[in-house]
Amino acid sequence: MASAAPSPSNPRALVFDLMGTCCDWYSSILPALQSAPAIPALPAEALSQFAIEWRAGFFKEVETRRQAGQSLEDIDVTHRRVLSYLLHARGVTPAQWNDSVRNELVQAWHRQKCWPDVEDALERLKPDYFVVVLANGSTRLQLDIIKSSGLSFHTLFSSQLLGKTKPDAGAYQKVLEMIQIPPPNAIMVAAHAYDLRGAKNAGMRTVYIKRSTEDLTEDMNLVRKDVDFFIDGTTGSKDCGLAELATILGL
Repeated sequence: MASAAPSPSNPRALVFDLMGTCCDWYSSILPALQSAPAIPALPAEALSQFAIEWRAGFFKEVETRRQAGQSLEDIDVTHRRVLSYLLHARGVTPAQWNDSVRNELVQAWHRQKCWPDVEDALERLKPDYFVVVLANGSTRLQLDIIKSSGLSFHTLFSSQLLGKTKPDAGAYQKVLEMIQIPPPNAIMVAAHAYDLRGAKNAGMRTVYIKRSTEDLTEDMNLVRKDVDFFIDGTTGSKDCGLAELATILGL
């Protein structure tokens, strides 16, 4: 992964996914579900799996819309629709969880904490790289997450802003065009194999950060073969994940 020192003629960029990669969505969503009115269809012991299914349903919905060529929609709309599907499948009625409860659950996605390894690592990386976000969703969601997590990036790119959804190669290409970085000088960092496959198709190098909440159905042996570098980010320490990436890059 080592590369030449940056200079005006050799700029470099690290492009990060946000939710799951840099931020721990689960630690926001599970407490929100636990704070909702208790109902028989969703006992306390079922809430963790429900949160995971909500996240998986979001990915499925976004990819289905992308493949169908449908227009982009606000991420809150997508999260709300998937939530409604899951609740309906369990027989949960609007009388049990009304619009106010459901809207509050959707807003919980806007309040996320970063993984322990992220904040200090970004500060180590920023002097030598353009450190930017490329994530599916809305710019408002990104701003809210940045505010709640305390993270700092040089700039943010949302699918809403770009008009393209990952893993469309055009999303990565558009970002690199806007920051004027050639693909070989850019590294995509994500906890999602599909994201890194898209980045690879756009000519970027790839770093996979393994997170406990992400890619639960992916074969990690295959992921290791697909990416340029595979890093464990599941220990919960400040030395794993992005901190290890900074060390690998000599920072």
